[in-house]
Amino acid sequence: MLTLSLTHHDGLARTGRVQTAHGSFETPAFMVVGTLGAPKALSPRLVTDHGGQVLLCNAFHLAWRPGEKIVQSLGGLHKFTGWNGPILTDSGGFQVFSLPGLRKITDEGASFASAVDGSLRLFSPETVVEISCALAPDMAMVLDECPPFPCSDSELTRAVDRSIRWAERSTRRAKEIAPENVNFFGIVQGGCDERQRQRSLEATAALPLAGLALGGFCVGESIEDSHRAIAFTAPRMPADRPRYLMGMGTPADILLAAAHGVDMFDCTLPTRGGRNGLAFTSRGKLHIKNARHATEDIPLDPDCNCYTCKNFSRGFLRHLLLAREMNAAILTSLHNLAFYFNLMHGIREAIKAGKLADYSARFLSAWNSADAG
Repeated sequence: MLTLSLTHHDGLARTGRVQTAHGSFETPAFMVVGTLGAPKALSPRLVTDHGGQVLLCNAFHLAWRPGEKIVQSLGGLHKFTGWNGPILTDSGGFQVFSLPGLRKITDEGASFASAVDGSLRLFSPETVVEISCALAPDMAMVLDECPPFPCSDSELTRAVDRSIRWAERSTRRAKEIAPENVNFFGIVQGGCDERQRQRSLEATAALPLAGLALGGFCVGESIEDSHRAIAFTAPRMPADRPRYLMGMGTPADILLAAAHGVDMFDCTLPTRGGRNGLAFTSRGKLHIKNARHATEDIPLDPDCNCYTCKNFSRGFLRHLLLAREMNAAILTSLHNLAFYFNLMHGIREAIKAGKLADYSARFLSAWNSADAG
């Protein structure tokens, strides 16, 4: 059974520890995205040695390939992936939004055509719970409908209503089949409409779910609208359950959400950026392809103590990237994750000291004003 123990508060911000069947993790926490079971270009050992605590996999994609039954036959996600700590699985709700040409939505669920072999499969609230239980993560998201932005009031209402009904069906099925170590999270939708967010939150929080997530962001709305919706909704979420912001992960996003009481984050930015030559540093973003870095015998970030920064220069990493050497993706992605883990450590320590506002202001001042290249 999942438990949350809070240890410190700084205004609305909080820090603590989430306990799962496969260990615990400190909050606020940044989860490493490993959609198909592994962070791209990185091994579990590299990630955990640099501070990684939680792996995020995608039940939707794993259900297509290799299939949840194969993962189950090989011992579940932990044994299958070699990740020994906590794992969370996403449900495929975002794919309901992002793959419109491959799916059809009804009240029953979302029917998808496989991008792998073209076969059709229904992802309903019940089948997603069944897939999740076969994968056996520590935390699993229920199926929801993520509405686009902009959309009409009637479309937004329909998506919120459907997400509530799907969450209710999910909890009923989970009660029937879920083992104690698989804990389901609900998802609060509602776009940037405070009334809809509140309605979704009240209905979802009333269900026997181990945690709640803020979903429906990064779908076309402005960053200002996203931040306003987070600031409105997060503090109103139940204080005794983990609060998870799905898919938003710039440093500014994380600092804003943490200040309003969010506990868990994920984003593909650090690893996707690493594969494309974008490094995150204490002085801002750094584009390794820039010619100015060709002869620089300094690390990506002089303030970073990760394996990459302790051993390799910007000039060498630029050479690897332009040569299309796979080590460029490995080393830069590793650094980017270390940057995010260090950011989360700084947030936790600042909350404990009651100085999160000061920490955020200093961090963002350096991040926004510097020219890292």
